[in-house]
Amino acid sequence: MVFIIVAALCLYLALSRWSGISKTEGSRSLLNSEHEAVVEAGTSLAVKIDVHIPGLWPIPYVSIKDHLVRRGGEEHVFETFLIPDWKRRGEVSYRTPPLRRGYYHFGDTDCATEDIFGLFQHRGRLEMPHTFGVLPQKTHIRDWKQLHQLFRGMHHHSATTRSHRETTQINGVREYIYGDRLSRIHWNATAKTGTWKSKEFERESLPKTVILLDRNIRAYRSKEHFELAVSIVASLIDYGASRDLALGLLSVGKNSKYFEPKLSASHQKTIMNHLIDVEPDGQHALIDVLRDRARLFMPGVFFTIVSPQYGETMIQSLSWIEQRQMNPCHMWVASGVPSADQERWKRQLQTTGTMGYAVASLDELALALGGR
Repeated sequence: MVFIIVAALCLYLALSRWSGISKTEGSRSLLNSEHEAVVEAGTSLAVKIDVHIPGLWPIPYVSIKDHLVRRGGEEHVFETFLIPDWKRRGEVSYRTPPLRRGYYHFGDTDCATEDIFGLFQHRGRLEMPHTFGVLPQKTHIRDWKQLHQLFRGMHHHSATTRSHRETTQINGVREYIYGDRLSRIHWNATAKTGTWKSKEFERESLPKTVILLDRNIRAYRSKEHFELAVSIVASLIDYGASRDLALGLLSVGKNSKYFEPKLSASHQKTIMNHLIDVEPDGQHALIDVLRDRARLFMPGVFFTIVSPQYGETMIQSLSWIEQRQMNPCHMWVASGVPSADQERWKRQLQTTGTMGYAVASLDELALALGGR
């Protein structure tokens, strides 16, 4: 009897030393993210985890439990199993569900194994930090016909030369062109490369465009309703960048932001990063938002409000914009609104000569703006 107890104790001590699970090493890779720090909403990521457990004795299996956490508290747990090879190495893979817009990070990865008889269980934990962002969904807008008709009506052709005049914002370095002024020479780049280099400046694009994202919490019925608004804004930003339009964004909520209209890839990226985790957490009425920031807006600006609100509240805001010699537009987030109400609101805008669109889904955006 004593011999059996001693043998069992020795077996326990041997198994405790044998597992090595507490010293597990590993790495994680995202198989379809193409090494980008951001992906688009609705994307399902394929994740692979490589594991190595130090030690000599074979292990029957390892349970891997991975944690993916979205900023704000939402968490996904993925549990898989692997059978290590004779070197106590192995890999597992899994696929996430389609991800919502937001910032994500992987938490600790739990590892667990048992002896072949199921008598002893050993646990370990891997720390493989990785963060990434999920951008809002976007749709490709081929053409915004009414916008360009408006620009032509504002003598856009006569402003063409002015729209391409240079600003004082340096956008990069280019090869020296014979006749460039001495003030244009980029001396640091010239010294580094040994060839003449000139400064390249941003082109000023007219007219400037400001998009207002309505973040009033009372204006939206659901998360999906607000997601459509954010996706509309992101699609418009993409379109503006493809057409060399200087776009800005006003986003008022707990973390209010105003991005002055500019034309640059870095500016577009900054706006998109803001849209990754923006929430409908505003409390102020649209007209109060506009009045409080009136000093930011210049006459001649094309001003687009992306909002599910309509009726007298919206008429008041659009009239305020027009009174300050700006050109108003209402991009109506109209999901769930009956078609008859949509037509009635569009006719009301037409009677006042105001540009407006009803967008019930992201797929309808390009069609509403005149693209095919």
